[in-house]
Amino acid sequence: MRILRTPDERFSDLPDFPYVPRYAEVPAAGGDGTLRMAYVETGPSDGPVVLCLHGEPSWSFLYRHVMPVLADAGLRVVVPDLVGFGRSDKPTEIGDHTYARHIEWTRSLVFDALDLKDVTLVGQDWGGLIGLRLATAHPERFARIVTANTGLPTGDFPMPETWLKFRQSVRTAPEFDVARSVASGCRTTLPDDVRAAYDAPFPDESFKAGPRAMPGLVPADPDDPEAQPNRDAWDVLRAWDKPFLVAFSDQDPITGAMAPLFKQLIPGAQGIEHPTIEGAGHFLQEDAGERLGHAIAAFIRF
Repeated sequence: MRILRTPDERFSDLPDFPYVPRYAEVPAAGGDGTLRMAYVETGPSDGPVVLCLHGEPSWSFLYRHVMPVLADAGLRVVVPDLVGFGRSDKPTEIGDHTYARHIEWTRSLVFDALDLKDVTLVGQDWGGLIGLRLATAHPERFARIVTANTGLPTGDFPMPETWLKFRQSVRTAPEFDVARSVASGCRTTLPDDVRAAYDAPFPDESFKAGPRAMPGLVPADPDDPEAQPNRDAWDVLRAWDKPFLVAFSDQDPITGAMAPLFKQLIPGAQGIEHPTIEGAGHFLQEDAGERLGHAIAAFIRF
């Protein structure tokens, strides 16, 4: 496995993101060496833990408006960069990235290296696909779950046409414009310095195997290798009685249909007032980060 590491200077002068990166080593695939994963942290070290997982093609920077709200509420906020994203190491081949590997890399960071317990999971986009698999495999580690514009597809139902077009464009585009991809999933206009921050982890195309790989890893067909593990995770979720918040935006054509399913099928979602984050697109952390943060903090205090 060939690994690239984004130079630190690419991350200088990030707007509204003063957090000092921290690092931990996780085993690479097949026990062949290690990968360095990055994360940022804020809030009291002894506060209840909130684990915020980002998706494709963003990184921990996405949570910069959510983090201070949670920290001010007395919560310890931990936000990793997935392997291949942000400041984390970047395997250079699309084939290096699998759904199972990303689950294991993330598990190794948050449990083996950081030993997080009584966790509130916040998962958006791939952060939900990975986080929900972690929670259902290790329920003893989690106190509650927040889903925000995400899902857990099994390939048994058609994916939205918008997503299929996105997958095809990522497969075929000679250059994957990361900032443009994030901006297209927002309802607000991203300033130039914010767009530059989303481009920062990727100096050139050789660094983008992770973002390139992710759409193809979503179980979109019933015989996908991760379709049955996701069905098994759904079996756990149908009996999940710990608090479960559905905090979706009102303008996400990709995952919007998942919100009512989570609310209806998961016991822990019953009897909870689920917020709809209005005026926000797929990346609701960008469009309404503070509102999302307050919704999460209120849920934890509930």
